[in-house]
Amino acid sequence: MPEKYVIEIDGLSVNYGNKRVLTNIHMDVAPGHVYGVIGPNGAGKSTLFKSILGLIEYNSGTIKVFGSPIEKVRKRIAYVPQKDEIDWRFPATVKDIVLMGRYPFKSLFSRLNSEDYDIANNAMKEMGIEDLWDRQIGALSGGQQQRVFIARALTQQAELFFFDEPFVGIDITTENKIIDIMRKLADEKKTLLVVHHDLSTIEEYFDKVILVNQRLINYGDTSDVFNNKNVAETYRSQLTILQQI
Repeated sequence: MPEKYVIEIDGLSVNYGNKRVLTNIHMDVAPGHVYGVIGPNGAGKSTLFKSILGLIEYNSGTIKVFGSPIEKVRKRIAYVPQKDEIDWRFPATVKDIVLMGRYPFKSLFSRLNSEDYDIANNAMKEMGIEDLWDRQIGALSGGQQQRVFIARALTQQAELFFFDEPFVGIDITTENKIIDIMRKLADEKKTLLVVHHDLSTIEEYFDKVILVNQRLINYGDTSDVFNNKNVAETYRSQLTILQQI
């Protein structure tokens, strides 16, 4: 029987040193949707992702993913971090990066097989980068690099995807390609959480939104939640700038 909620967060609070970054977050994420995670810089969006993924410790609260602690379900999750968190000087080819998506399914000493390579090849074709197989990752354009890391996520064949600012520094063709992939995954009942900053495309890209600024402002269907009142409360410190835009 499928889970009612993919993620269940109850009372999450996170501090960095003496600074409170997230306060008392309560939220349930339903399967089969593309969620836009929206808020100003420093609002705690990346911290929310890293808390759910078990990459940082949090001060209080509980988080369940697929009804379990993250350690038990990590294979079912794919994460595409912000581009500035990746060392592009690392001597890896596109093939090396994309095939990393298969390693969670391998025992310590087992090798990749033809099935793994077929899955990777299909993911690269889907992202339109099959001709980049042997290129060094640092030699690619920003849009190509982002396609490579999304191909790695597809190669993992996950059920839950986290994308942290996937549209930063890419061309419009790549952005449209990524959106098409996200919609296709949602149609397959996958769940996607996407940190996004361009408010003009929220209603077009996401069927659900999460508005956060150190606390949860609101979340739910985009048609219900993405309105002037909630946006103003989310961006209260930047409201003058937004009004000018």
